[in-house]
Amino acid sequence: MYFLLVCIFQCFFVPLVASQGQLAPALFIFGDSFFDSGNNNNRKTLAKANYPPYGIDFPSGVTGRFSNGLIITDYFALSLGLQISPPFLETEESVMKNFLEGFNYASASAGILPETGSALGGNLCMTKQVKLFRKTVRDYIPLHFTSSNELSNHLSKSIFAILIGGNDYANNYLQPQQYNSSSLYNPKQFGELLVKELGNHLKELYYLGARKFVVFEIAAIGCFPAILNKVKPKTRCVEDTNKLVSIFNKKLANELNLLSTILEGSTFTKAESYRLTYNMLKHPARYGLNETRNPCCMVGDNGTGPCIPNKRPCQDRDSHLFWDSFHPTQAVHKAIGSQCFNATGLCTPFNILQLTQKS
Repeated sequence: MYFLLVCIFQCFFVPLVASQGQLAPALFIFGDSFFDSGNNNNRKTLAKANYPPYGIDFPSGVTGRFSNGLIITDYFALSLGLQISPPFLETEESVMKNFLEGFNYASASAGILPETGSALGGNLCMTKQVKLFRKTVRDYIPLHFTSSNELSNHLSKSIFAILIGGNDYANNYLQPQQYNSSSLYNPKQFGELLVKELGNHLKELYYLGARKFVVFEIAAIGCFPAILNKVKPKTRCVEDTNKLVSIFNKKLANELNLLSTILEGSTFTKAESYRLTYNMLKHPARYGLNETRNPCCMVGDNGTGPCIPNKRPCQDRDSHLFWDSFHPTQAVHKAIGSQCFNATGLCTPFNILQLTQKS
């Protein structure tokens, strides 16, 4: 099934920029539901998107992506001249042994902290995702190389994309009835805890061979329908929630700067998702949008949940910012993928194209 998808992509999709072959040898993906491409499909969790109308615009239909179609990392892969990174847990071992262009370890509801999202069922927290990458480096990638130097060179030129942390607020800190984090930490302490833990995971990836990182901020989740419909503020966004994640984002910037100085040969690019959220709300026409408040699909749980199974979504999907109550449409994923890959402003201090050219 996976290689059928590869054929479909190569036949019908064109990279965002023309490239001569591969611009990087592999793309490895870590994160939550924004990046999950199917790892949760067979896990005991409510956080899964393996049913219609999810995937309505994806070539093969439903995959487990929380989108109507492609997601950011799909566009990254295509622009890098790579095949789409398959979800690690949904990939047969025979494929793992023969595939060298990267895997996707992201898991819906997952967070930086192990307990995040556990009320919804099991997920792959960041610790587990790194563990799966360690297994990949130990058991599968070496099959293609005759020396440790070749393996190191492969990993050092690969791109590592990480988007995680939003659930540590939405499915942890902001749910005191199910988690005690808000009673243990004030907002500053919690932000520091998350950034420190994420920094440790980035170090782990570095020691396993990673050198080129694209790390996403947490978006302004206080502007997302799930939060808005729960709190029902008088303002366009729940600014108290946005203030919480902005603490994390500021500390993340400092942490990435520090890591780039202490981890020799590493390069970190930060995707400024928070500012992008507001830009899309204030200037939707610039992104081809005209609906920035309501989800495209019909959602449950009083407007805070995922798409209701098999309900017909809106027709003008490319004009919507949100697909469900928490995730953007394919059109938004494409805009982010394009800007981060070869434009300026979103991914700094280097876009991904520039990152591939770093030695």
